[in-house]
Amino acid sequence: MTAGEWDRDKLFAARLHAARARPYLATALFALRPVESRRVPTMAVDRHWRCYVSPAFVAATPVEELAGVWVHEVAHLLRDHHGRGDRVAGERGLTGRGERLRMNIAADLEINDDVYGDGLATPEGVLHPKPLGLPEGQLMEDYLRRFQLGALPQHLLWLDCGSGADGLEREWDLGPDGAHGLSDQERDAVRFRVAQGINGAPGDAPLGWRRWAEEAFHPPQPWRELLGAAIRAAAAGGGAGGDYTYGRPARRSTALPGVVLPSLRRTPPRVSVIIDTSGSVSDAELGSALLEVAAISRALGGRRDLVSVLSCDAAADVARSLCRAEGIPLVGGGGTDLRAGFGRALGARPAPDVVVALTDGQTPWPEASPPCRTVVGLFDRRTSRSWRGHDPACAPPGWARTVVIGSADAGR
Repeated sequence: MTAGEWDRDKLFAARLHAARARPYLATALFALRPVESRRVPTMAVDRHWRCYVSPAFVAATPVEELAGVWVHEVAHLLRDHHGRGDRVAGERGLTGRGERLRMNIAADLEINDDVYGDGLATPEGVLHPKPLGLPEGQLMEDYLRRFQLGALPQHLLWLDCGSGADGLEREWDLGPDGAHGLSDQERDAVRFRVAQGINGAPGDAPLGWRRWAEEAFHPPQPWRELLGAAIRAAAAGGGAGGDYTYGRPARRSTALPGVVLPSLRRTPPRVSVIIDTSGSVSDAELGSALLEVAAISRALGGRRDLVSVLSCDAAADVARSLCRAEGIPLVGGGGTDLRAGFGRALGARPAPDVVVALTDGQTPWPEASPPCRTVVGLFDRRTSRSWRGHDPACAPPGWARTVVIGSADAGR
């Protein structure tokens, strides 16, 4: 092999090593389309499932470490870091390459805390949360809130996993019409096959991958849209839904030279989640409920302090602030009466702006509409028994917005 040539055999041997170490990712690893590029520092991906590879990096890196890089890069695509990066940038007003680099690093932190070991070598220079004083097991959106580039060692600022890690197009990207890319349908099929493999043998995958696979199979409801109505309703009330800030002066200030007027800053709603833990609710449905709690937290921009969770069968447990969804104790197993849960949730101080009840629907409901917006999430049982036909007297009341958990269909 002459100088500057691409050592394909070494690169593909590393991919095979990665597939043997992580067989549940094999479909995704072999779906990646390698593209030689001397403009890439190491290896990088785009949203179309191309993997741009530096020949010099391949030559200088042992096969065992290259295998870890393969897994790292495909994890960005499976976890939709490019799409999430675009959403975060729009929501938080993050612009410029510096902010996208922060997203890339935050996405790396989400991946690296449990991806290596057990037959997969850690590549040189991998960034972990602990050395930065950050907790493990967080999502990219959480890490973004916890660090700035100025707090990072300078040798880390060259990191670049490509537009597949943060959504920002790179100069080496071939674009949507370039060769070797996957279509939207092909990408969805790859994710489904990987999630299917993880769910088929859950003991082989770390917790982070198992959580991802459950969510891939049962996408959470669009809580941002459902909670948006609650924000608008709160803002419409006198003295509610917002606060004044001088961080962004009001536009009226231009009409009053020398006077700085504050603008109104909208505040997200405080949400209380009631989880039905009665004996009629299965473990799988409780797992779906925890996924929905995590989705609600993300809809609020990661503000876990605004989310409280309580479990309820015939009696309500103590409301708990959200730390991590998998750490919420779900206590119950008896009969069902969510009226107790509503009573405890509405009696909290400060009072919630939204109450979300996740249930199988076999419960009596409060007679009067709560003094806040209410969303009822019903576990999807169309393959067995339906809440509509099982006991019509227990159908959710008309004052609640009803959605079906685990289904793309919304109720009313």
